[in-house]
Amino acid sequence: MAKGKWNCVILREICDSVNYGYTASAKSDPIGPKFLRITDIVPNHIDWPSVPYCVINEDKLGKYLLKKDDIVIARTGATTGYAKRIRSNQHAIFASYLVRIRINSKYNSKYIGYVIESDEYKQFIQLNIGGAAQPHANAQILTSFPIPLPPIKTQRKIAAILSTYDNLIENNTRRIKILEDMAQILYQEWFVHYRFPGHENVPMVQSELGPIPKGWEVKLLGEMCDVLMGLSPKSEFYNQTGEGLPFHQGVTNFGQRFPTDRVYCTVQKRIAEVGDILFSVRAPVGRINIANKKIVIGRGLSAIRSKNSNQAFILQQLKDKFQEEDTMGSGTIFNAITKTDLLGIQLTEPTKEILVKFEEVANPISLELANLTMKNVNLRHTRDLLLPKLISGEIDVSDLDIDRDNVI
Repeated sequence: MAKGKWNCVILREICDSVNYGYTASAKSDPIGPKFLRITDIVPNHIDWPSVPYCVINEDKLGKYLLKKDDIVIARTGATTGYAKRIRSNQHAIFASYLVRIRINSKYNSKYIGYVIESDEYKQFIQLNIGGAAQPHANAQILTSFPIPLPPIKTQRKIAAILSTYDNLIENNTRRIKILEDMAQILYQEWFVHYRFPGHENVPMVQSELGPIPKGWEVKLLGEMCDVLMGLSPKSEFYNQTGEGLPFHQGVTNFGQRFPTDRVYCTVQKRIAEVGDILFSVRAPVGRINIANKKIVIGRGLSAIRSKNSNQAFILQQLKDKFQEEDTMGSGTIFNAITKTDLLGIQLTEPTKEILVKFEEVANPISLELANLTMKNVNLRHTRDLLLPKLISGEIDVSDLDIDRDNVI
């Protein structure tokens, strides 16, 4: 973004505070505040229901408690420089690999947040941390970015314009969540509680997984699905300029349903096809996304495809089985499973008649989910194209009459 029209100020000069996060282990049980980590801020939005918890003493809670309009930035790993402004009040603290900044009230924190969330900020940080094997940036580097600083009224107007896109994205995201819940509730009703159409006339029989309806079978995942394990090419074949196919090593860029693309690969060895279930085989084992385009998968992922076109059913069964991540696997450094482990997962296979009925209901939901997700992709793309033009002053908003209160 050009910075010719506005004076620039170094980020740290407009911060009231800059703090490192809290060191603790994440817990799935709700035993304390939410525990925001790097993996939670990399996707396009923070999925607060999926953020874990942690234990923290009451006397330390205030120091690490997040407030609305705080900005958190990743300080280590491949996504160093990724940032999120906290858009709502949450009972949450931030983890040690994040840095939290609070903007002085003389400036508009929403405007500053949009700047810090931008690609230019990420690129600036990446250039300033060098080519270390494990990227790392301290608070000094993370707050050294020059911020274009228009008058406060203009800051508010820019934030209001960009927020309009975020409001649309948030509305679509809520609809996506409702549709996903519908699919999961239907699965639970039919295949967990066994209240499927005609269940009254089907007796229950014993199986390795407990009582199941007569005519249903317990099968291994390898019998029901084709599985492709990822393989990571040498790093010299990676790029961030769009050459080749999108490459996903693991869950770093997993989204709510589909992954977002950041790294590409010119060597196309292990390819997941559109609709394949992307299943994480390294910590966190069991995290799931869906491929919405051809992608190259690295050693942290597998691609799963139903042999009988029952992809929606397989997806819901795996999501149900792996509601809690890392329930299987081993490793001295991190949790992981092998292809043998994956192929040996026990699943339930209902009768063909029930599967056909489920797919007839679930497939339209899947199509609408893909449609809403693509709308969000386009909205984010438009917002991100508009951002540098607004911040540089190329698009002048100073004379626009904008509702400045409608900002999230």
